[in-house]
Amino acid sequence: MNLDSIHKIPGLSYLLLLPVMALAFYIAFIPHVNYPYPVHIDEWVHLAHSEAMLSAGSTAYTDPFLGQGIVGFSNPIHEVGFHILWGVFQRISGLSWIVIFRYFPGIVLMLTALSVYIMGRREGFGWEAAFFACLIPTTVGIMGPAFLVPVAMGLLFVPLVIFLAFNLRSAWSYLAVFILTCSLLSIHIPSATWLVIILAPYILLNLKGNWRHSLGLGLALIIPFLVPFPWISNALLPNVKALLTLQPLETYIDYPLLIRTYGYLPVGCCLLGTLVLALKGGRKYYGLVLGLLVMLLLLAIRYTFLYGVYMIYGRGLMFMMLMVGIVAGAGLMWVKNIRLPERLRERLRIPRPVGENTGRALCLALVVVTLVICIPARQNIPYYHMIDDYDYEAFSWIGENVSDDYGKAVLDPWKATAFCAITEKKVFTRIHAYPGSRDNKAYAFLSGGCSDTAFLKDNGISIVYTRESCDNPALTLVREGVYLLK
Repeated sequence: MNLDSIHKIPGLSYLLLLPVMALAFYIAFIPHVNYPYPVHIDEWVHLAHSEAMLSAGSTAYTDPFLGQGIVGFSNPIHEVGFHILWGVFQRISGLSWIVIFRYFPGIVLMLTALSVYIMGRREGFGWEAAFFACLIPTTVGIMGPAFLVPVAMGLLFVPLVIFLAFNLRSAWSYLAVFILTCSLLSIHIPSATWLVIILAPYILLNLKGNWRHSLGLGLALIIPFLVPFPWISNALLPNVKALLTLQPLETYIDYPLLIRTYGYLPVGCCLLGTLVLALKGGRKYYGLVLGLLVMLLLLAIRYTFLYGVYMIYGRGLMFMMLMVGIVAGAGLMWVKNIRLPERLRERLRIPRPVGENTGRALCLALVVVTLVICIPARQNIPYYHMIDDYDYEAFSWIGENVSDDYGKAVLDPWKATAFCAITEKKVFTRIHAYPGSRDNKAYAFLSGGCSDTAFLKDNGISIVYTRESCDNPALTLVREGVYLLK
């Protein structure tokens, strides 16, 4: 077996990359085919934070939903780099947020597939690994590349850093790893954490024989975590302590279903690829295999003994599947390189072209079967929709026509997050995961015909949005479903 055999026909490798990137865009676009708005509630949250940050002109700004408290850099769960990146891009490009959240998940996954290709091509399985990386599923529970969220951006960085770590050993390469890690850390801390975990085995393997490379990589990966520590320690330390406490599993995630959705064929190719890389040997291949095994071990500990926090381990499932896809690429490459021995071919009277292309035929069959199984599975994943066209048009009208004198609204708490993102106004309450007492008060007010004027005045509410009737003389109907307090 020759891992570099594909370099004999590099043009074919580039041509195969084109349909893979088209597949990546389609897979990420599936939830958006018949729905033009952000799908997951976290997408609406990030949209609102990006707008609030740009409006304030600072990384410290008032909470865009309830208007209570200041969101700042010292809180690591508010992915500042992600909000700055997309906020600035939106302003420069002039594209609407709706266009960005509908089409750019596909573009980001295309870039992720390209980065996987760049990483894998030198090892001989570029397009194969990129193909499997396209198939990472997106679910409401663990999110994924079909949503424009920080963890989806994080997937893009990992193959690029692995490529630099495996192939370059200069001060400039360590600087590039440092910059990429800093960027990833500002976008999504759990993603940066898993990047370190993935590369840790490779760094340890290089301690004997190439300790300078291990030192350069280790410093480039760790220093970005240490520099901001004084500012984020108050928010970060409780999460670190939570790693040592029992935490119940997330009941809304079906983990066996997740593996079935990703596909048994990709997992099978990953097992084959693990064997192929282990037999080939060398620090790079051992590093890939051990990086995947360490991830699987940590996730197994989490979901067996229930230690850890979802912020780290829940998002780690995405990176586990990314690594499964990369290693599966090595397995598919081995299948593609299968050639029937000449004696066997002559004994069975198989024509030479057939014998020499047996592996390619098997590879093509595996790709076709994988697509036949995986694409319908991706299309059948259920997603919720927070708003419809009626809501969006009403919210847009409020944002454009209702003055800042009317700053707080009450509406269905499930739709309130999208309302804030579109109108840039505050709300009395909103549901993010589960309804609370304030949400019940909002539902009681709306179901009671909006008649409780004291509720509005006591809570500083001046806007009511409802698709039911309102019977309150203190409210003025300014648009269908939109009422302002006199």
